[in-house]
Amino acid sequence: MSAFPALIAFAAETATVLETTAKPCPFTPETPGGRAPSRQEVLDFAARFGVDVMQDAEILQVHLAQDERTEGCELAARLVERFGGLAGVLAADRAELRRHVGEATILNFKILREAAGRVSLAALSARPVMSSFGAVAAFFQAKLRGLPREEIWAAFLDRKNQLILAEALGKGTVDHAPVYVREVLRRALETGASALVLAHNHPSGDPTPSKPDIEMTRAVASAGKALGVLVHDHLIVGAETVASFRTLGLL
Repeated sequence: MSAFPALIAFAAETATVLETTAKPCPFTPETPGGRAPSRQEVLDFAARFGVDVMQDAEILQVHLAQDERTEGCELAARLVERFGGLAGVLAADRAELRRHVGEATILNFKILREAAGRVSLAALSARPVMSSFGAVAAFFQAKLRGLPREEIWAAFLDRKNQLILAEALGKGTVDHAPVYVREVLRRALETGASALVLAHNHPSGDPTPSKPDIEMTRAVASAGKALGVLVHDHLIVGAETVASFRTLGLL
């Protein structure tokens, strides 16, 4: 019975944390009166309750450069609102980020994004690519989600479907990335690939394949078949989800 009051206190504290994670960062419970928390208070909060309860703005706040920490949470919240979330901030053009933050902070953000991509690539390289759609999707989401313009990538695979190389094949505009079938297959042959997975992003956030997407994919698949290079899938990365040509019956 003596433990019951402690259990009630723990439950109340947990409920406060869960409620807090849905609110803007100025309401972190470590800051009485709802004032914006300092960087150290955000770090203390994460250390106490776990980094998984941190909001996007709080993650950005702790990576602001020293000379931009006076605004702290408010600046981070504005970035999240402007770019639509953590992924959008980290993927934003340097020129656009310069409207809001300095070069040191931009470098911190780009390092964060690169780290996420490398972690995903390590997971992708550790197993046959086609054995885990989740690993493939996670890698391309890390690389492409939130980008302001379209990019098309390819993951080149060996005969055992192990990853040889993943790289960008082209960059384009907000709604188009030029792709040349011969260049895709030339690169596949250069790497000694037996198969590949294509991927690109839709900056609009809607991963629905367009007619040009479908035509290009089928052209690569048809030409690849003649050269002994199989196109396993084409993934389109949207704001929240990834569309698979294979799953949609388009390949």
